Amino acid sequence: MADPARAARLAQRIKVVVAEALRKAVKDERAEAITITDARVTNDLQHATVYYTVLGDAAAQEGAREVLDAKKGVLRREVGRNLTIRLTPTLEFVADEVPVNASHVEDLLRQARARDEEVARLAVGAQHAGDADPYKKPESHDDGFDGEFDDAEHESEFDGVDVDSE
Repeated sequence: MADPARAARLAQRIKVVVAEALRKAVKDERAEAITITDARVTNDLQHATVYYTVLGDAAAQEGAREVLDAKKGVLRREVGRNLTIRLTPTLEFVADEVPVNASHVEDLLRQARARDEEVARLAVGAQHAGDADPYKKPESHDDGFDGEFDDAEHESEFDGVDVDSE
């Protein structure tokens, strides 16, 4: 088991080697639209997952997937030649969904901004549905109560009785 830092360094090296091999060793015009975005290697250095994006429509993406599947052996041989490790890792190619997801999030943010602008435009001439100040205020009582009790008025029948003596 290799240390994770070594696996990360190896993954970066595999990313560069695969990108160069696609440009130089693969003689297919569909490979020109492929961009290698990331690579990950397992800690035992036996398997590498290479993430890619394709510039173009769904047909271009399908063509790129076919090229990568067909040329997997050539790309693995190039990786083996350029790395100084005992075993060449197997390569797995996965379409990277991050750019698609990022563009979807950007579209959602754009829609949210448009709705915020619409709400702000509608709120310019709007008035409150109820009172201008919707909060309750303490009621004022004019019954002559000043908050203090008069001792003579409120003497209890138990005043002066010692409860502990019984």
